[in-house]
Amino acid sequence: MRPRRYLGGHGELWGTAPRLVVVCHRSPHQTSSGVDYETFRQRVVVFLKQSVAEGVSCVSYGAILPPHLHDQARSWQNAIFEAGFAGLHWPIEYGGQGFDRAATGIWTEECARAQVSPYLNLQGLILAGEAIQRAGSKDQKERFLQPTLSGEMLWCQLFSEPDAGSDLASLTTSATRDGDHYVLNGQKVWTSNGQHAEFGILLARTDPDRLRHRGISFFLLDMHNPGVEVRPVIQMTGEAEFCEVFLQDVAVPTSCLLGPENDGWRVTMEVLLDERGTSGSASLINLERRLSQLASQRGSNPVLNDELMKLYVRGHALRAMLLRSDGGVEKASAAKLMRTEFEFDLAAVETSLRGATAMLAGSQTNRFLYSPGMKIAGGTSEIQRNIIGERVLGLGREPRA
Repeated sequence: MRPRRYLGGHGELWGTAPRLVVVCHRSPHQTSSGVDYETFRQRVVVFLKQSVAEGVSCVSYGAILPPHLHDQARSWQNAIFEAGFAGLHWPIEYGGQGFDRAATGIWTEECARAQVSPYLNLQGLILAGEAIQRAGSKDQKERFLQPTLSGEMLWCQLFSEPDAGSDLASLTTSATRDGDHYVLNGQKVWTSNGQHAEFGILLARTDPDRLRHRGISFFLLDMHNPGVEVRPVIQMTGEAEFCEVFLQDVAVPTSCLLGPENDGWRVTMEVLLDERGTSGSASLINLERRLSQLASQRGSNPVLNDELMKLYVRGHALRAMLLRSDGGVEKASAAKLMRTEFEFDLAAVETSLRGATAMLAGSQTNRFLYSPGMKIAGGTSEIQRNIIGERVLGLGREPRA
């Protein structure tokens, strides 16, 4: 493990309580290790302010890394790592800092205030990293975790298929055991950053005789393996954030199987929960910024003004829910549903308010063109409604053909 630079010793640097929700019974200024919260927050603020001033930071871009920011974002992740702010709740032996998740909460919150990205990409730092910590072997943790934290290793997510998007358990990509490796064949789609990633988290069917999710395994795929073909998909924004990935007789060593064979669904469900519920107080800060902008908007059309008011009320309802500290997968699904539907409807109304100028290229137009995709990414709105209906309201399960 290479030397690290730190901003100070544990006694003066680290702390772990978000401002918005403090879920502990000790002093509101201390972590489980007795370290001052506000001292840590101040260190974060100073680091971010200095990074922005020096042009080191990368502007906030949400869950998906835009291809044109690829190099800058990698450099930013390395700067975070070298300063000791990467992997705040990850184990020290794997490049992290060994503190609880509230430290990460403070980091992401202050990044949201500074409007800079808190990490290179969600697929690596949240999905792959957390999955490897939970289900990975010692060798896998040593191989993958620190390079992920430092930005040396970019990850993509290889879950969805042309005929297995929302119904992920119907995937057909196969992984056939052949001695000390598996042979992969199939196709994946909507793979963010697939053209740049070194590794991907991948689901494949290892037992075709088992029904649906019971025969699926979770793999860590080297994207440079022979037989892996990546084709970028051009979106209506003009960007190519997503890719198709074709797998033809791709040999993957058994050491890249994450968790037991045929137990990939359990690992996956924990990954998807991370994906839907990871943003915490940062989402709240970004939402409050949007509500402030919304409150200042007004046009000459009373119908559109009425729609703006309805969106303002919906936004505050979402804010109230985000402030709640309870809830698991159900709250994550509700938050995801409310947030993406709110952003989509808001983008549509803002576009109507702009009139003919909405047809011109620009950041606002891109936001409108981008907004439908967020109703699909991370689980469609329809899937989130099913989860809420079945798990919260106790309604009957959706019929299956």
